[in-house]
Amino acid sequence: MSKIDLKGLDIDVEDVRRNMAPSTLYEEAIRDEEDAAIADSGALIAYSGEKTGRSPKDKRVVEDDQSKDDVWWGTINIPIEDHTYRINLERAKDYLNTRKKLYVIDAFAGWDPKYRLKIRVICSRPYHALFMHTMLIRPTPEELNDFGDPDVVIYNAGRFPANRHTPGMTSKTSVDVNLEDREMVILGTEYAGEMKKGVFTMMNYYMPKQGVLSMHCSATSAPDSDRSSILFGLSGTGKTTLSADPKRLLIGDDEHCWSDDGVFNIEGGCYAKAIDLTPDNEPEIFQALRFGSVLENVVYDKEDHHVDFTDTSITQNTRGAYPIEFIRNAKIPCVAGHPSDVIFLTCDAFGVLPPVSKLTPAQAMYHFISGYTAKIAGTEMGVTEPQATFSPCFGGPFLVWHPGKYAELLADKLKKHNANVWLVNTGWTGGAHGVGSRIKLKYTRAIVDAIHSGELANAPTAVDPVFGVHVLQECPGVPSEMLTPKTTWADAAQYDATASKLASLFIDNFQKYTSGVSDEVRQAGPVIETSV
Repeated sequence: MSKIDLKGLDIDVEDVRRNMAPSTLYEEAIRDEEDAAIADSGALIAYSGEKTGRSPKDKRVVEDDQSKDDVWWGTINIPIEDHTYRINLERAKDYLNTRKKLYVIDAFAGWDPKYRLKIRVICSRPYHALFMHTMLIRPTPEELNDFGDPDVVIYNAGRFPANRHTPGMTSKTSVDVNLEDREMVILGTEYAGEMKKGVFTMMNYYMPKQGVLSMHCSATSAPDSDRSSILFGLSGTGKTTLSADPKRLLIGDDEHCWSDDGVFNIEGGCYAKAIDLTPDNEPEIFQALRFGSVLENVVYDKEDHHVDFTDTSITQNTRGAYPIEFIRNAKIPCVAGHPSDVIFLTCDAFGVLPPVSKLTPAQAMYHFISGYTAKIAGTEMGVTEPQATFSPCFGGPFLVWHPGKYAELLADKLKKHNANVWLVNTGWTGGAHGVGSRIKLKYTRAIVDAIHSGELANAPTAVDPVFGVHVLQECPGVPSEMLTPKTTWADAAQYDATASKLASLFIDNFQKYTSGVSDEVRQAGPVIETSV
């Protein structure tokens, strides 16, 4: 740990503690943080206050001359004027200047030195410092000594609210990204995930400018070769579970880039959901939540400090953050060669998509831009039947460019490196949710294993008449009768009606992206036949 002078950033606090060791941050958190504790596993337990998740409606992007023509403006990237940003930045600095001590984490985003960004986090809570020490790539003593000026600065003043009377503010929370000045300001939320996703947002802007595809995905590598595999998927599709594969090396669980040299992880840690966590269902994650990791917003027994992962009385979004090297089969450094396979995971609660299908390049772009999965009945108030959810590029809240930009980069790299693209349904078979059943995890694992072994690359397929995808007709370890969805339904007419309904939802959703893609991609989606 060393002291650092922040006067060049108009922060006059004398006691600024830089890159403190986890053990020291533990001490400071236990002494200074409200309700901080140590779990019986050794993880630091911390609480984020009122906000226990991200606040996407309060995210703002500064509209400046340098980047305004690049940004995909709308509900994801809401513009604010530079003057408003300056008010929020001043407010954050004013708050930080009232603290007796501050914490700085200087670390990297991106394992490839050619593309990595130097990130500086300035915060007032040891919990936030430990979180970012965990989630960023930790520099060696030599790298820290030569760190120099950062590429990105995050001002975390989350304990201080935004002024709701400031133009462009809609609440006491404001998460502002300034792409030109390479800064981020956090006001009115102490949820640590805002910092993590702020870094990802920055990477989502700067990497495509260099021809590098930034991706919201997990990635693994074959133990006997340098070829990688990437898995895209929204919450509940099995992305984390399937990437925790003992037969593969883990490159990362959430954020990656694909450059001309291969795939690299953006992060130095993992941020896993902790709800219902057990050593049986997620052994690798369970053992990783030990000394040096952070458990966020969990409930624990005050006598023995044993965490009850089933207790969601604080939030359903309980989380654990840990260094990636805590995963036993992690590949360090977190880089690998070009992917042989790209897998799109979807939990289709309508039960009409096949367990596995192969996509053409145009279909890959279409499904990448669509980013489909479904919520099931009973998960939210008022949800009585499956509801389609679409998130462009499987990471809509963090995109900066139009989704077509990322899709073009994906298509270019698929073509250059001859990667196969697969759509894998981890959802329902034999009917929609409430009638059919969830596809067994052992079948999905068998499918992913067959993809990685190359057994499916030249297996026989049949074209789905509605969705146009190439449906695999055989797969080792999977009953052949379940590979074609319609044959698993008791009522064929009901299947046709449900497939037509989902196809319509795909088509309606894709309308908002048509101006940014080619005719070939627009025509690669579902087709609703008049006979269906």
